[in-house]
Amino acid sequence: MNKEHQILHHIRINPFISQQELSNKVGLSRSAVANYIATLTKRGEIKGRAYILQEESSIVCIGGANTDRKARSNQKVRLYSSNPVETTEVCGGVARNFAENLSRLGYNTSLMTCVGDDKEGNWILRETKSQGVDVSQVWVLQTERTGTYTTLLDVNGEMIVSMADMSIYEKITIPMIEEKWSYIVASQAVFLDTNVSKDCISYLINRCKDENIPLYIDPISSAKAQKLPFQLEGVELLLLNQEEAEMLAEAKISSFEDCQTVCDKIRQRGVQKVIITLHDQGVYYSSPEESGHISPFKTEVIDVTGASDAFSSCAIYGLMNEESLLRACQLGLAGSALTQQTEESVSTLLKPEKIHEIVDEFLR
Repeated sequence: MNKEHQILHHIRINPFISQQELSNKVGLSRSAVANYIATLTKRGEIKGRAYILQEESSIVCIGGANTDRKARSNQKVRLYSSNPVETTEVCGGVARNFAENLSRLGYNTSLMTCVGDDKEGNWILRETKSQGVDVSQVWVLQTERTGTYTTLLDVNGEMIVSMADMSIYEKITIPMIEEKWSYIVASQAVFLDTNVSKDCISYLINRCKDENIPLYIDPISSAKAQKLPFQLEGVELLLLNQEEAEMLAEAKISSFEDCQTVCDKIRQRGVQKVIITLHDQGVYYSSPEESGHISPFKTEVIDVTGASDAFSSCAIYGLMNEESLLRACQLGLAGSALTQQTEESVSTLLKPEKIHEIVDEFLR
């Protein structure tokens, strides 16, 4: 069997195979494999730029997957002192949580991240896969430790301080993403958190723009939001908290009028839609067609961890279902409220009919 036939044989067996995997199987360099694939595509033996079925993945989620370690205080937290706590450990990471949330909402989701070759990484992959998320594109790095996020919660479930050990994500490089591009380009949309490097973020923004793939970004924190390039053309939606929005716009938010000014400044950089979460003040949303403020939905707060990820997931669920930005934000608030009622980072109650029901109750 010649090299062309070997490559086609392996693609038929596994349409998701990367060029590097093909390189290893047929004994050629990755660049030589790329040349063979280009030739086969020109001849029509591989249809289009990607050799994956279009319907396989609704959205590819790129970013963090780590263990969330939570310590909840039994009393008012005293700084610089020992505090009695109850500890729990759950699967976390913004991209991972997002993928699971959208899977629970009925979408085919896949996760693109990296974990260490350790028990935490194996646990995350096993648990995430069990929730219907495709983890076949995750890099398992032999010499790295899986990322961790440790948080201290007060007796009311509010975060006091958190610590993130996530240097592993800096190991993801542009060539690694390029190898998986045939998988990415076959999806309907891409969700990105800013755990990956600045260069990878810029590459994904530009490549998604060139390929007309809707791109949704959650910068995670004001520190990581600084990785975003100034030009954001090609970004469909930017999900920000108040601190991140103020940093990107270089302006303070003291009123809802300020929110619109900040959104305008950010949208001038090329992004289509902006949502700003305002903690206990709800959210502000802005696009060329609509803008406004929505108050938060009242709910019993057990644990706030994962609530912002649930908001992002449910809002994007709305946009992917062609809802208005207003309705998408309402669905996001419903998902956030539902998640705050549990100690899990992803609520097991999250379903499309449930978040629509919460929104309808709120509107009544």
